[in-house]
Amino acid sequence: MSYAKVLCVGLVGVTGHLVEVEADLAAGLPAVVISGLPDTALHEARDRVRAAVVNSGQRWPNRRITLNLLPADLPKFGSAFDLAIAAALLGGSGELPLLPLEHVVVLGELGLDGTVRPVRGVLPMVAAAARAGVGKVIVPAGNAAEAAVVPGVRVRAVDTLHRLVSFIRDGSPLIEPEPDDPSPAGGGPDLAEVAGQGLGRRALEVAAAGGHHLALVGPPGAGKTMLAERLPSILPELDDEAALEVTALHSIAGLLPPGGRLLRRPPFQAPHHTATVPSLVGGGSGLARPGAISLAHRGVLFLDEAPEFSRGALEALRQPLENGRVRLARSRGGAEYPARTQLVLAANPCPCAKPAGDAYCECPPQARRRYLSRLSGPLLDRIDVQVKLPPVRAAELMQATVDSEPSATVAARVAVARQAAATRWAVLGHRLNAEIPGPYLRRPPWRLPGPDTAELRVRLDAGSLSARGFDRIIRLAWTIADLDGRDRPDREDVREAIQLRTGDAA
Repeated sequence: MSYAKVLCVGLVGVTGHLVEVEADLAAGLPAVVISGLPDTALHEARDRVRAAVVNSGQRWPNRRITLNLLPADLPKFGSAFDLAIAAALLGGSGELPLLPLEHVVVLGELGLDGTVRPVRGVLPMVAAAARAGVGKVIVPAGNAAEAAVVPGVRVRAVDTLHRLVSFIRDGSPLIEPEPDDPSPAGGGPDLAEVAGQGLGRRALEVAAAGGHHLALVGPPGAGKTMLAERLPSILPELDDEAALEVTALHSIAGLLPPGGRLLRRPPFQAPHHTATVPSLVGGGSGLARPGAISLAHRGVLFLDEAPEFSRGALEALRQPLENGRVRLARSRGGAEYPARTQLVLAANPCPCAKPAGDAYCECPPQARRRYLSRLSGPLLDRIDVQVKLPPVRAAELMQATVDSEPSATVAARVAVARQAAATRWAVLGHRLNAEIPGPYLRRPPWRLPGPDTAELRVRLDAGSLSARGFDRIIRLAWTIADLDGRDRPDREDVREAIQLRTGDAA
């Protein structure tokens, strides 16, 4: 027999597609041809596979070898096809009976000595195999724990090509993944460490409960960074679906911690202000990789010193913040990544940034306006909560760890509020107040009474509030009511929402 086929999986963005690796061996001058839109790394598999096969004690067929990756019109990226290519090639040459690999997905990169090395993106690949009805996968030993978190799939691992050959030929056992032993959640930054800043803490709690974006403006030392870094500590743990999404994105980026367990804590990304557009939203040559906004999916994207970021980088965030997805177009095909994150911006009020605040500011009015104008109006219009933090007083600093609520206490209130919102919006298919489309908030049964929204309508007609801002304040009011245990917002909730959005009371 000169033909063999082995299943593998290719990734486009975060979506996996089942790929059939075909090998056909024919008479003629020895050569290896790979078709099916392979990238450079896949073209180089010819040399890696040849060396791995020979160094594993197998005979290399001196014939014309044609390798085809189906579907042929789907771009293929990376080195995860190496092990499947080697198995298909040995099967087509008659060296191996491939019956044990029927309806089995094979993933792995080969070293020249025949070792099987871990690859990126194994979790979404295994998930794609499960969706396609394939119940067995063979992965590199270094990816076994990661692959095993996908339910309904039997995972086995190999560390060398020789081990895979022995399994196919003699039925020798493969490596079984070790059972997951989840480690207890570590003690991260706690909200009790923040001195004073009652308004900032309230804004953080409201943002956490409703999934709202947050902007913090204040002098150095006011606690902007401390508050932002503690936002994940008051967010609920990720459910199974969200944890799989987040873990898959980190797998594609090669950022999974040792052990390959599901990431249950909301991720936190804090790129430096010199970050480029591709590093924020995703990009790179060949297959576009996820950026910081996708790695913060279901978590927090924190931009410290936000006015120092380039204008292009900040403006690139606008569309993903609105849609919750990043679509990256490339000449060889596009990629799409989820990006439903909470954006937190922190900024000084002016370039001189005196710790004592505006009273000692040395900047002329034009410099202050120019500095904060780097945050464009359309971007700020998408930020639900915008608060100005005053300098911390000595008395507040000394009482920081005595009177402040810890993260666990605040997190309990946030969890109750989120559950109330999820129950209410289940009929619409949403879970967070920040996700509800504006039209639903302006029609029965969720439209608020006219007297409660009178001030909002006045501001909208006067042009001091946009239609998007109107909807976002209504969403904030619903979150405030959820935190206070009420079924519907009242006028006072709307007044507080206006203060959190604009900085002044209604």
